[in-house]
Amino acid sequence: MARLFGTDGVRGVANVSPMTAEMVLEIGRATAYVCKRHETNGNRRHRIVIGKDTRLSGYMMENALTAGICSMGVDVFLVGPMPTPGIAFITHNMRADAGMVISASHNPYHDNGIKIFSRDGYKLPDTEEDEIEELITSGRIRDIRPTATEVGKAKRIDDAIGRYIVFCKETFPYDLSLQGMKIVLDCANGATYKVAPIIFSELGADVAAIHCAPDGTNINDACGSQHTDDLIAKVRESGADVGLAFDGDGDRMIAVDEKGCELSGDHIMAICAKMYKDMWLLKNNVVVTTVMSNFGLHTALDKMDIRHESAPVGDRYVLERMKAVDAVLGGENSGHMIFLNHHTTGDGIIAALQLLAAMRYYAQPLSSLASVMTESPQKMINVDVAKKPPIEDIPEIVSAIKNGETELAGRGRVLVRYSGTQSMCRVMVEGPDEEITNRLTEEIAGVVKKCLG
Repeated sequence: MARLFGTDGVRGVANVSPMTAEMVLEIGRATAYVCKRHETNGNRRHRIVIGKDTRLSGYMMENALTAGICSMGVDVFLVGPMPTPGIAFITHNMRADAGMVISASHNPYHDNGIKIFSRDGYKLPDTEEDEIEELITSGRIRDIRPTATEVGKAKRIDDAIGRYIVFCKETFPYDLSLQGMKIVLDCANGATYKVAPIIFSELGADVAAIHCAPDGTNINDACGSQHTDDLIAKVRESGADVGLAFDGDGDRMIAVDEKGCELSGDHIMAICAKMYKDMWLLKNNVVVTTVMSNFGLHTALDKMDIRHESAPVGDRYVLERMKAVDAVLGGENSGHMIFLNHHTTGDGIIAALQLLAAMRYYAQPLSSLASVMTESPQKMINVDVAKKPPIEDIPEIVSAIKNGETELAGRGRVLVRYSGTQSMCRVMVEGPDEEITNRLTEEIAGVVKKCLG
């Protein structure tokens, strides 16, 4: 049986294994059991917060999850549609034992998933995920059944959105204001559709919101952080100062400048790193990036005399590295950014507020701030493979990589790695110009295909 938990919880097509109501109920039961077992004070009632995005299948999953948790004698706080980082905050704020989010992030509406936060607002550790999975796969959880007054109860928490709004607003510098700034928000018909317009409006901005009418099936549909065409058009049409696009569960953000040019997460990280350094907020003068971060970000950080540490792809690994080097800023090119001086997890709204703070702090348009980083040309080829032996054990591929790196001579990089979920090898090259980048990618991909295809 394949592992239930991936790098970011459980995810799949809704109503198809593993994302069935039956499995979700068992995930709820096992999570509740683990929460109770790790509690030292046995005299209090235990509580788990449940939130979701706007997918149609969220209703089914929410009820199954609630039933599973209550059946183990744990109470449920239901907060409805709210960004994933909002659930992390509410879990810690209400001193709950755990927080569970029903969402498949940037995936299409027919997918769904479950993410779990511990009581301190961080993603659940691998050890506890493993324990939950073992309880389910072994069937042991089915034999643990409280009765009578020992079962849990559920209730709606009406002020959760208000609490999260205040929390987000407090991450924006008190001596700055968004008064007079024109902002376009793309809420991806997802979890930010209620809170984002309120937050930016209450800070003084003139807000125009698009894709803020979820119907259960239009989440991430040609909108949001992965599809910025509508946002770009709206920014240009309205003469806005900036456009901000979130993904379906609100933990990612991509920006568009006043000219309609899209900025990646790497660009936003470079801008915020500069501001943090100038404001003496960049703890230990270090930023955590990933192996997929653009070479241009590394060059920009080097020019600013900022140290950069690399982590594997995935916010879990970025956070682990940030804790290890005691950093406050880290993230991914996809727009998933973590500001540990403000939150325990990636938060698209908080990332947007830090970017807007930079615009106000420097009193410059976003296009000018973006010049702090020049993106290196990048090309990636995905090669289907029949097997996945260690790359370093294949002399022909090692030689091709070495030849590419020699030609780049420090002006770019080569990355060859297997996909974690598919029978595929990803070949990525970044170089000084399009011609060299494209040629080297094709050459190395050809060698990979010959050896592994």
